[in-house]
Amino acid sequence: MSHQNAGENGFATLANVWSATTRALLENATAANRAAVSAMNSAETGERSDAETDASIPSLEYADPDWEFDRSVDDPADLHPGDAVTFEKVISEDDVRAFAEISGDTNRLHLDEGFAADTRFGERIVHGTLVSGLISAALARLPGLTIYLSQDLEFAGPVGIGDRVSARVEIVEDLGNEQYRLETIIRDEDADATVVDGEAVVLIDDLPES
Repeated sequence: MSHQNAGENGFATLANVWSATTRALLENATAANRAAVSAMNSAETGERSDAETDASIPSLEYADPDWEFDRSVDDPADLHPGDAVTFEKVISEDDVRAFAEISGDTNRLHLDEGFAADTRFGERIVHGTLVSGLISAALARLPGLTIYLSQDLEFAGPVGIGDRVSARVEIVEDLGNEQYRLETIIRDEDADATVVDGEAVVLIDDLPES
């Protein structure tokens, strides 16, 4: 190799390193700026940060940013009839495919457009069990450690793939011994319709000490 080629290769290597370093610095600066802006906005609006929320709801550590929830109480000791949690998300094509693979429910009604077009629904719909699973998502956001004891459900209508769906759980009775009976309702927000109605009984333990 000639001295000239060696010099050119050395220059190219230095240039690449400099370029990569510059990009990393810019990306880190951008991320820091975004975090600072987010923190200032939270302080100005009184909104809780993710860290503050995670402290009271550990399950949010695994949550997707697109999921939404709201609850009326933050302390298990303050739970009373009327307290509620609402969880909301879009049920996507990926959700349906993943659920079919995990559960083994490969009913063509959920997976085959041509087949589903000839059914009473006229299109593919979301698995009923996947839809009702949003109740668990809402229960996971009650304060404390929620343990499912029983669930009764009635399915009132289908959910289309890509629809935004909400699950609301509301305490209707304190059964004693940290057990509660809840009304559980799921709505298809895009169709403006209740699709699942039922009741659950749960036990709410204290969270383990970290």
